[in-house]
Amino acid sequence: MVKTFKALSLLLSYPTAEIQAAAADLKQALAREALVPAQLQGRLADLCDQLAKRDLIDLQERYVLLFDRTRSLSLHLFEHVHGQSRDRGQAMVDLMDLYARHGLTIAARELPDHLPLFLEFLSILPVDAARTHLAQIGHIVKAIAQRLDKRRSVYGAVFAALQALAAGRPSQGDLDALRDQPDDDPSDLMALDASWQDAPVTFGPPAAGMTAPGNACPAARATLALMDGGGAMRRSHDD
Repeated sequence: MVKTFKALSLLLSYPTAEIQAAAADLKQALAREALVPAQLQGRLADLCDQLAKRDLIDLQERYVLLFDRTRSLSLHLFEHVHGQSRDRGQAMVDLMDLYARHGLTIAARELPDHLPLFLEFLSILPVDAARTHLAQIGHIVKAIAQRLDKRRSVYGAVFAALQALAAGRPSQGDLDALRDQPDDDPSDLMALDASWQDAPVTFGPPAAGMTAPGNACPAARATLALMDGGGAMRRSHDD
């Protein structure tokens, strides 16, 4: 398991008491594996420290405001390139097929294009393969990174790390297409209503991530197992 991708997945997940308790371990795992460049380790450490020390309700409110109420920061990857079009449905099917080819199914109500889930998938791949898959969403990662940096969000550290880990840079054309999309203001309630008018609504933190067929695990197990290779994603032959 590539623990860096597992750690980044957890850092981008809805904050829970389990993630708070594990924040120091996540920081150590990132530093020990050292896949993320040294100049970005400090930013990731700051995010881990904030997750560990800040009030959990405040962390959850900040997370929802950023990623759930701001469509331009959505962690659902295909939202940025397909919106609610039929193309998004086929892209979902293709992504689920990719997971299935590696012996994995989603043991949750989360959609397959949810970035923390995708990063959890990358964590089971060889590093070079993970970098290649990550490069395919590089334009989305960079666009979100720029929007988070504009807000001076500590979560920008994760997206900076993902850009550094990807094999190659996104095409300028793909990036420009995303930059042309409006950047939502979560305080503009009328704009939010219009933006999410036809979008599905879910409440609370996402459930567990991924597992081998027939081996669903609850979210608590995913966070408590953390960097030991257990949790919500396991290979079929691990049973």
